[in-house]
Amino acid sequence: MYQHRRESCSGPQSAVHLHLKATNDSFEDGEVQILAREKKLFDRGVKEAIFVRKDNPSLNRNGEKKEPGEKKPTKLFPQSPLFKEWGVNLSEEEQKEAQALFELYGYNVFLSDRLPLDRGLPDTREKGCLTKTYPKDLPSIGVVLIYLNEALSILKRAIRSIVNRTPKHLLKEIIMVDDNSSNGGFITKTQHLKCTRLGRIVSVRGLAFARASGWRAATADVVAILDAHIEVHELWAEPLLTQIKKDRTVIASPVFDRVNFDDLKVIQYLPASHAFDWALWCMYESFTPEYYELKDSSLPGKSPSVMGIFVADRQFLGEIGVLDEGMKVYGGENVELGIRVSNIINKISLKFVCFFLLQSLTAYCPLSWSISLTPPICMQAYVRQCSGLWLDKEMDWN
Repeated sequence: MYQHRRESCSGPQSAVHLHLKATNDSFEDGEVQILAREKKLFDRGVKEAIFVRKDNPSLNRNGEKKEPGEKKPTKLFPQSPLFKEWGVNLSEEEQKEAQALFELYGYNVFLSDRLPLDRGLPDTREKGCLTKTYPKDLPSIGVVLIYLNEALSILKRAIRSIVNRTPKHLLKEIIMVDDNSSNGGFITKTQHLKCTRLGRIVSVRGLAFARASGWRAATADVVAILDAHIEVHELWAEPLLTQIKKDRTVIASPVFDRVNFDDLKVIQYLPASHAFDWALWCMYESFTPEYYELKDSSLPGKSPSVMGIFVADRQFLGEIGVLDEGMKVYGGENVELGIRVSNIINKISLKFVCFFLLQSLTAYCPLSWSISLTPPICMQAYVRQCSGLWLDKEMDWN
């Protein structure tokens, strides 16, 4: 049986906060080891972005006013999605570097490496969330970040946003789960970051197993299982912890804002429910009419499913079985969790309108499907598995 560790990492002198509270954008020497083949791309450190704003084409790539007759660099990759609206004044060398990283990751790593780790974010929360107050006596939270071949600056920005925007007395741990990345991974020296534990899965076991592994490693009262390509807003944790303190059976999912894959700008999404169709495929739907009749945009709405990432009481999550660890890729595990909760405790998971995350999008899926089945076949199998377990009566009508 798994033995939960009991070491305390909370409080204002918590090692995770002491280590990352510095205002500079670089981690300490030795904190992160990087693959040799990518090292040359990251050694320059975090610099100012070298790109021209779309609304100010009169500036050159250094942010200076163009001189008359100044020649525009040749566009080397006119068909690349990365350069359709971004990077018009990058040099040819910079274009090659940006495109190579884009092909590797599916989003603009070249720009990400040059943006501050603690960049300011637009406050896109609903108006009702801005005036909410929350008690200080809340459960502790542990954040599990799952990643597979993510860019280093994306990982570092996720960690920085969590540390900077979570009250010190509430954040107990950040657990990095590497699902067998092939790019060298993100190696944390735990003697320097005692509250940030790195779990590395040796063989490809899949997404649900990685998430469950993070849950098994967690010791906080509440666990947030998130993708690693996210940034959190101010007051992201307090609404969740307040509700979970009132009702430990709450499964909470966030409202996502989108981060463009090319210019990394934040695009606001309106709050909506995560529903699913008869094919058990997750999709966005409006909240129920009863929700809108309340006329309080800060209230959580019912959501039959979650978008894969969620927050829950750690012990309660264990009581309902966490996740189906046989589901290796995304698609099915999120719907299965929602159906499981509704069947076991006769409740529907909640979408928290005041729980906002930014999630980086990719232009394409760069993952290597090193599993026995191709993704569509896997997803179909997961749907059959889920429906056979929980919806046997409804299967005759599907």
